[in-house]
Amino acid sequence: MSADDATLDDARPAEVHALAIARELPGERIVCTSLGWAQAARTLAADRPSACVTAWFLDLYRLERAREASLADAAEPTTVFICTPDMPPGPFDIVVLPFAVDGEAELTRDLIQQAMQRLRIGGRLVAAIDNPRDTWLREQLAATGERVRVRPDESSRAAGVAYLLEKTAEPKRIRDFRCSFRFRDRGRLLEAVSRPGVFAHRRIDPAARHLLNAVDVAPGTHVLDIGCGSGCVAIGIAARDDQVRVHAIDSAARAVECTREGVARNGLANVTVALEAAGRVPDPGNYDLVLANPPYYAGHRISERFVEAAWEALAPGGTLLLATKKPRWYRETLPQRWRDVAEEYVKKYHLIEAVRP
Repeated sequence: MSADDATLDDARPAEVHALAIARELPGERIVCTSLGWAQAARTLAADRPSACVTAWFLDLYRLERAREASLADAAEPTTVFICTPDMPPGPFDIVVLPFAVDGEAELTRDLIQQAMQRLRIGGRLVAAIDNPRDTWLREQLAATGERVRVRPDESSRAAGVAYLLEKTAEPKRIRDFRCSFRFRDRGRLLEAVSRPGVFAHRRIDPAARHLLNAVDVAPGTHVLDIGCGSGCVAIGIAARDDQVRVHAIDSAARAVECTREGVARNGLANVTVALEAAGRVPDPGNYDLVLANPPYYAGHRISERFVEAAWEALAPGGTLLLATKKPRWYRETLPQRWRDVAEEYVKKYHLIEAVRP
């Protein structure tokens, strides 16, 4: 679905259900997350022209598509769109949190805690999930100590369930979901930072390990890490030689925050990090090496964006090296434009190398 098609009819059931409840509640300061393109936030902004409605995203790509959808509707009031590692400070009258049934558990707990911190006393949290038999989300909400009211979806019993909480007191216990972990590269012990929603949380991902093991970099090499996650690849490569220059990008605000913190903890002055969804880099056409571990969801759209970003970044003769468990698309696509395409299988992963002509 394109951003131009992002109407309420296209929203996920959890977001529609949460919106239906939020529309019944009084409040002028509202923040919403989204499973789509900010349909709940945009509808509430249209309902309440005097309200301040914020659509909060952790991912810049999703924010940009949602903003496109908003701009396509000339009659729609302006919704505030932000992409930050944490929910804006508030205080809010209403927080709307739709969840997918296959969402990340620790991230869900983190978002609930942030919502309860940001609400004013008397403010309401509306949470919904695409699972009519849900018990898990209800348990997480009950752990806040507030009364949880259940609101089944009357329009379609199969769609899911929503919950309504009113904040009566400040949270007594605040959990820190952030963590740090250590990993070795070429004998050096390095430290990385991660948070829920960051790939990969609490550990170095095996694909990142394989990329590090497969690469040797000479002094002066200009490296781009696309989709840096917690920054293990960027940190590992940069720590090998202070004459290597590394630029790391990710569309996830928390990934960029964690990579920057990891870079600082390891005392690396040769790494730059940017929040970027379109693959834009400083000094395009002058990188020697691009490293990537593209996500597997969304078909091949993300793979296409990664490969195109690598093409624009690399100098002629520069190398793309990526790790994947699903190599078929790369096997079929890369030889059409790239040269010297090669593949190596390493412990359930395929390392694919290609040279920009």
